[in-house]
Formats: sequence, structure tokens, C-alpha cells
Amino acid sequence: MLTDPKLRSQVDQLWNKLWSGGLTNPLDAIEQLSYLIFFKRLDDQEQQAEKHARLAGAAHSPRLPEAMRWSVWTHYTAEAMLRHVRETIFPWLRTLGAAGSSFERYMQNAEFKINKPSLLVEACKLIDQMQIASQNQDVQGDLYEYLLSKLNTAGRNGQFRTPRHIIRMMVQMIDPKPYERMGDLAAGTCGFPVNMYQYILEQHTSPAVLTYDEEGLPHNLIGDRLTPEQRTFLQTKAFRAYDNDSGMAMLRIGSMNLMLHGIEHPAFFYMDTLAKAYQESGEYDVLLMNPPFKGAVDKDDVSPTLPGGVTKSELLFVHLILRALDMGGRAGVIVPDGVLFGSSNAHVALRKKLVEEHRLDGVVSMPGGVFKPYAGVSTAVLFFTKGAATERIWFYDMAHDGFSLDDKRQPVAQNDIPDILACWRSRHDAAFAEARAARLAHLQDAAAPLKAQRLALEAALHRLRFESVIDGDGEAQIHRDLQAAQAELAQVQTQIAPLHAEIEQLSRQFWVSKAQVRANGYDLTASRYRQVVQDEAFFEAPGVTLERMLKLDDVMREEIRSIQHGINEVIPI
Repeated sequence: MLTDPKLRSQVDQLWNKLWSGGLTNPLDAIEQLSYLIFFKRLDDQEQQAEKHARLAGAAHSPRLPEAMRWSVWTHYTAEAMLRHVRETIFPWLRTLGAAGSSFERYMQNAEFKINKPSLLVEACKLIDQMQIASQNQDVQGDLYEYLLSKLNTAGRNGQFRTPRHIIRMMVQMIDPKPYERMGDLAAGTCGFPVNMYQYILEQHTSPAVLTYDEEGLPHNLIGDRLTPEQRTFLQTKAFRAYDNDSGMAMLRIGSMNLMLHGIEHPAFFYMDTLAKAYQESGEYDVLLMNPPFKGAVDKDDVSPTLPGGVTKSELLFVHLILRALDMGGRAGVIVPDGVLFGSSNAHVALRKKLVEEHRLDGVVSMPGGVFKPYAGVSTAVLFFTKGAATERIWFYDMAHDGFSLDDKRQPVAQNDIPDILACWRSRHDAAFAEARAARLAHLQDAAAPLKAQRLALEAALHRLRFESVIDGDGEAQIHRDLQAAQAELAQVQTQIAPLHAEIEQLSRQFWVSKAQVRANGYDLTASRYRQVVQDEAFFEAPGVTLERMLKLDDVMREEIRSIQHGINEVIPI
């Protein structure tokens, strides 16, 4: 998501320019923006290659013809610029893709729809101001996500982009290898394939070359430790993705996205993968997906290889993934929470299949705000391995993802993702588990006397508040004692807070046995199994409460007698 206010403002300006220039269809605007940004990024990459060559003292062989460079043609006059883009750059663009690639296929019918020279000049100036080369994000996908917020239908059919940090978390957990066949069967802007490729490059780039920005994103991904065979496989056979965008805009955007990230032979094609026409089976080693949660589908067009009678897309996609994976293949898929606990036969059958016939490796429950502003639905990530056996299931109950869980989604300090990754990588390490359990016990021991002190102070406050009501003579002293007790309680709460936060963090990861899950009707809801120790709440002892009620009654009776005495003195009987 575009979280930088300045960048959002620049995108808004660009959007308004395109709208006023006649591009009133949002997908047309996204597509045309993607073309221009693609041209800009090609030139940025050429400049970066020139810089690397200078630093290395090597000769640079240009890959981008001079006439196609953004830094050259954007200095033409307005009319010459538009003519150059239409008559020179666009015909050249259609030739960029390798034979058989999705880029080659879908760019053949691509149209440049900006017809006003002045609009093209203004759009290019705004893109220059956006400083795309310095942005630590996938600009095509972020533009798509942000511009979707301007559509009335955004999110209605599950058409919203997976947040970048969630994609990266899933990729790191699935740990793809350079020799594996990877894919996404509902790819959108190809965020998952792009991130899998970047992850593999990161794992195969010398540490001395790698740098990381403030967001923890890697740079200088040269993949110098890849073998020539691995590099060829990654470029030609490793990645395959599909989307059912019949308008082809997303197919072009996704193909450009793959090309810009170094996959020169993108395989991203049109296909409704739930339909009869899609027949791939056992062809993937890794699948990562966030399929659309669009409810019911047309059961007459659903592939007969998928369970009959199931019409919810979120269930069908999990069955589809199991069909598409090779034996031993791994998958990570985002599902709405209903998949974890739904009581229908279709829901229970799917969960039973995952647990009894395959290995359900892990369940990460995510908070409801992860997909805001498009949807507030709570979701989870299922990780599973086809054909392996489930013995126990690893769970993590995520509470924070590093961003506020409201529509603004601003960065915040609370972030469970680093802990999720650490726990996942060490989930089979007995020493890690022992150290975590020891730390939890230590924190609980440290918190116990403070919690006892808190209960004692709460009891004192209750007593002092009661005394302040009934003891008028000592009111000043009682008020001072009350203030002192409140200050001491606040101090104790401050001491407890960090201990409680770490205890909560340590308890978010846990294991559940297959027998437990089976006994609970294959329910996979984290809250059903997570053991949370509730702090003891203060309750006054019944005897003390009754005693105080009697004392209050005596005080009231004395007040009534005093009032009656006063009345009798004023009005003698």
C-alpha cells in the first residue's frame, strides 16, 4: 500500500490528470500508468547497470537503445514525444518479450490511450517527481492497490492486493529453492512470484554484496551464487501464474512486473483455474496464493476434478492447490477465518483432508485489519505439504503486523512477524523451545509478586474509597492516602506492562496434536487451543462487602436521626 503521504498525493495528481484527459475507466488508467512506469523503470535499470560497471571498472554494454530511454525522449517537445511513444516505443515494446512468454502474447494488442501531448508531458513530469527508483516497493502493485480504493467495486469480489509484508512473510516461511517449480493460480499483479524470485536471489547473493533498507528489504540482488543451470531454470521454467482477468489489463501489468524484476520470460497467462479448461495436476513444488474470496461460483463450470457440490471459492482453491501440487509439494494459502471453523460438510471435509491425508504444517491466524481498507474480514494462512503425514500442527496467533489495523494502515511499533519467522524456523529445535519456556517461566515468576501487590493496592483503594464516604472527620488524610495508593498502583502497572507484553508474545506460538484437532471436529481456530492465563481480578470478599453494607446502613440511620432531630428543634412538636 502507498503509505507515503507525498507519494499518495503525487499519484492522486496523476490520476486526476488522466481522468480529466479522458481515461475515465480506472483499469485503463492503471494500465497506462503501468506502461509509463515500465518505460521509466527500464531507464532506471540501465542507469543502475552503468553505475555498477563504473564502480567495477568494467565496460558497459547497453541493453536499452538510446531512442527508447526515458531520459532521452521525455525531453522532446510534446507533439514529438507523443508521436515517438506511439510510433517508435510501443512497436518496440511489443518485441521485448521472449518467444512464448506472456509479455509477448498480451502486449500484441496493447494500446497507448493517452491522446493529448500535454497530458503525456504532465504525466511524465509527475512520474519523475515520484522518484520511483528510490521507492522500496513494487510500484505497479502499489498503484493498483491504491487506485482500487477509488473503485466502488473494490474488494467486492476479493480483488484487493496482498500486503507486501504478508507476501514476504509467507515466502520466507515456505523457503522456495532455485530448482523448484513455483506458481500462483490467482496471481493478480504477480506479487507472490516476484517475491519468490527476489527471495531466491537474496539467498544466493554474497552477504558482502547485500544491503538492507530501514524496512528490512534486500537490495543488490545479483544472485552471484546461482549456478548457470539454476539461473536458466529460474528464467525459463521456475515460475508459472494465472489470472482470470478477461480484460487483460492485469495480465499485462503482471507480465511487466515480472519483467521489471528480472524474469525475462514471464509465464503469466489468462485462465480461470477453477474451471474445466484448467487441467494441470501434480506440476508444482511450491504454490503461494491469496485467492479471491468471492463466495459462490458457477458450479456448472467448475472442474469435475474438484469436489462436487462445493461452490465456495475459498474451499475450491485449497482443493485445487492439492491437485496442482506434486507429491511432497508445499503450499501457503490465505483463507478467510470461516475455513478454519465452518461447520458445513464441505468445510469439515476440507480440514479433515488436510489433516488426515496430508501434512498440515502450520496455521497463522491474522488480525481482522490486515486487508483494510478493502475488507475487515479476519484471515489465516495455511501451510501444508501434499502427501506427508500430520502428527501435530504448529499455530501462531498473530495480533500485530507492523501497521495500524484501521483504514489508514499506518506503520506502528507492534509487529509479530519477526517472532513468527523466528519461531517457524526453530519450531523443531528442542533447545529453542526450552529457552522460550524457561523465559516464560522467569517472566511469570517476576510478574507474580507485582500482581499480588496490585491486588493488595486495589483492596486498599476499595477500602479508602469506602472510608472517604463514611468518615467525614478524617477526610483530608484519607484523600492523601487514596492519592498515594493510586500513584503506587500506577507504578506497579507500569512495571507489569512489559512483563505482560512479553508473556503474551511467548504464548502466541504453540503446538496442537492431531488427536486434539480430530476431537474438536477438525476446528483450526487458534483461540480454541491457545492457553492464556488470565490475571486474577480483584473482587472484594463477600464478608467484607456485607460488613460495609451494615456500616453504611448504620451511617444512614444516624444521618436520618440527625435530620429528624434538626427538624424537631425547628418545629417543636
